[in-house]
Order: sequence, then C-alpha cells, then structure tokens
Amino acid sequence: MTKTIDQRQLADIVYRPIITEKATMSLENNHYTFEVDPRADKTEIRAAIEYLFNVKVIGISTHKPPRKKKRVGKYMGYKPGVKRAVVKLAEGDSIPLFPES
Repeated sequence: MTKTIDQRQLADIVYRPIITEKATMSLENNHYTFEVDPRADKTEIRAAIEYLFNVKVIGISTHKPPRKKKRVGKYMGYKPGVKRAVVKLAEGDSIPLFPES
C-alpha cells in the first residue's frame, strides 16, 4: 500500500536549510541539511525535496533531537521540537543555497 502525497502540501514540509559549519562542510559530499516538519516521514521529505528543487534524492537521514527547556519568569516550558533531514543527492545534482547576485 503506497501513500499518496498531495503536491500542494509538499512546500509546507521543508521549513528552511540549515547552514552551520558542519552542514557547509558536508556540501562537498553532496549532503544538504534541512529543517523539516516533525510529523513528516522520509518518503514525504524525499518527495518534497525532489519536487521543490528538481533533483534526484539518493538517501535521507533524519534526526529529532530532544526538546530544550525554556523559562519565562517562574514558568517552565519547552521550545518547539524540530526535525533535521540530511539529504544525499545524486551525482551532478545540486541545490543553490547561496545564489550569486
């Protein structure tokens, strides 16, 4: 049984690219890191990346770190949870994270 994915909702899955020193170094190996919807699974993330950037995805690794505590006055709460997806693209494909002006 395959899951049907509505193309109108694919843009809502990927929030933003993550640009850190480690993520920038992994661009040499054609790995791109994105912050994605915590409820999205790997098939939805793959479909969203392929649809939005017109590339071929070879593999996906996801990571959901524990939430961090946040204090506002005497009240204790949590920051919203995030999910990271490291996407490996096919040879020759790339995503322009730093557009040239």
